Amino acid sequence: MKKVKKMLSLLTATALVATLAACGSPQNDTGAANGGGNTDGEKLKKITIFQSKVEITEPLEQLAKTYQQETGNEVEVWGAAGDAYMQQLVARLGSNQGPTIFSVAQGPEAERLKSYLTDLSDEEFVQNIAPDMELKDEDKIVGIPYGVEGFGLVYNNKLVNPSDITDLDSFTKFLEQMKAEGKNGLSLSQEAYFLIGHILNTPFALQQEPLEFIDQLNKGEVKMADTPEFQEWAKFMEAIRAHATNPMEIKYDTQMGDFATGRTAMVHQGNWSFTMLEDFEDFGSNVGMMPFPLAGNDKIAVGVASYWVVNNQADAEEAKAAKAFLNWLFTSETGKKAIVDDFKFIPALTNIEAGNLDPLSEAVHEATSSGQTIPWALNYFPAGIITNDLAPATQEFFMDSSISGEQYLQKLDEVWARAAS
Repeated sequence: MKKVKKMLSLLTATALVATLAACGSPQNDTGAANGGGNTDGEKLKKITIFQSKVEITEPLEQLAKTYQQETGNEVEVWGAAGDAYMQQLVARLGSNQGPTIFSVAQGPEAERLKSYLTDLSDEEFVQNIAPDMELKDEDKIVGIPYGVEGFGLVYNNKLVNPSDITDLDSFTKFLEQMKAEGKNGLSLSQEAYFLIGHILNTPFALQQEPLEFIDQLNKGEVKMADTPEFQEWAKFMEAIRAHATNPMEIKYDTQMGDFATGRTAMVHQGNWSFTMLEDFEDFGSNVGMMPFPLAGNDKIAVGVASYWVVNNQADAEEAKAAKAFLNWLFTSETGKKAIVDDFKFIPALTNIEAGNLDPLSEAVHEATSSGQTIPWALNYFPAGIITNDLAPATQEFFMDSSISGEQYLQKLDEVWARAAS
């Protein structure tokens, strides 16, 4: 496997998170249970939050209620929008009806919205962000990381021995075996990122220079169809189409339900998906996470999915209230506990201890600590391309078995060129 040279700072930073988070820090931990950023009981303006992670919508709404109980200040959480999040966010911002706090991903998404991002460099709580984990605009800190996340093949250890699935051949044979036994060997689901965004990350991340490759692809100087890692990846996708349940028939809830009840052996998912497994008694003890075995890859994809940012269109009083909430979230005992216990995040701030991690988060934690990670190259894809361009092409591939893997790659090159132009 080629050595990944780009994104070194990301991989180094993620390796530091586990060490630093475990140590904790007394700095800026004065919020205790009551107050964080509002210890003087000051009445602040109501704020709104809009964010993209469906998994934390309910615990975030509950946390907003707790915040109001502790501080007297009101936070309204707008419903997460899944694949439509960015489209709705841009529309709201463009009409001056944007939320006070929202989430953005690193790369083109943050670049597109940078004129809306408030400089948070002078806020005390940002000093606790692990090195190189913040979102920056030149020398300004404009975003606070949700936490470290990772994805790969999440497996049922009663059905899967990870050491038996190490390449395309063993992967294909496993899918065939599961199909013969009436089970789904690997499940993708129809949502854009779960269908194509995450799984397509691997061939990009395995390039010697992932960012340079993406830049060259944007300029039309290279093609996925001509690149060995992508050619092999397309064969993996052909194997999934031939021997697994069609992802066009599967939604995220169904995917995880079938996995938890033993009808599916593996899902391509991240540590966030454990929240969907907790209601299935002791099944959580049966799960693990392994690398997607493309081109000998033996590492899990680890990165920061999203950052909290403050809308600079908000008036001064609203911005003040937003910063107070974030300070409370990241320094009060209530906020820090929610990040780890309710959001199930692997913290990216050094004053928050990792706590008791679920098995999938522990796998990401261990991979991060040992440096067994590949980067999230997908953060640098052209804005909107996964939902608007790559997903429709992939839907077509799964609905039409006459499309070869080679033709599928050519289609991805075609839609990429259009999106990048």
